[in-house]
Amino acid sequence: MGEGRPARERVYEWLRDAIIKGTLDGGQFLDEQWVSGETGVSRTPVREAFHRLHAERFITLLPRKGAQVRTVTARELEEVYQSRRLIEGHAISTLCAAGAGAPREMAELVGPMEEAEQAQDWFQVSSLDRSFHRSMVAAAGNTVLTELYDTLRSRQQRVAVRAMRARPERLSVIDAEHRALVAALDVNDEAEAVRVLTEHLKPVPEVVSVLPG
Repeated sequence: MGEGRPARERVYEWLRDAIIKGTLDGGQFLDEQWVSGETGVSRTPVREAFHRLHAERFITLLPRKGAQVRTVTARELEEVYQSRRLIEGHAISTLCAAGAGAPREMAELVGPMEEAEQAQDWFQVSSLDRSFHRSMVAAAGNTVLTELYDTLRSRQQRVAVRAMRARPERLSVIDAEHRALVAALDVNDEAEAVRVLTEHLKPVPEVVSVLPG
């Protein structure tokens, strides 16, 4: 792990990324001593990281036993998508009303996303996908909504990785939707951009069916 930053930050990021990637899977138990040994830090920053991950609903704290990784549920997936549709839909309306077009970063991220997909680096794809959508939210200029959107970051990535693993054949559809969203924003076509977004953030039955309720 990178040095020079507080140990609790490094442990938090190590655990968060492992959970997003699926290296630490839902239901797995986490012991403070084991995490301390894996990360090379004392148990105090591990405990602090546990509390942060618990607050972000990545793990459940178990008194005197450590923690357990929470499992992504079908309900959580649907609620994350619903929240994103509300915030991103507002961003689309704002950008189109202002005639702003698509933020430059959106078009710039399409290529790198597709390259990461070829390498089947789902964690990288999810990171780039999140940056793609966040650039649209940030460009709308509502700092409160952007901050709210940022609270979804880790859960958004975890859901995305799970969905891509379950249905990698949908990546061509996702790529086409990304390009269509940029194209609609570029001509300030709010109705088309919202239509694409709604289709893009629709829970896929084949993914939902493999998740616990």
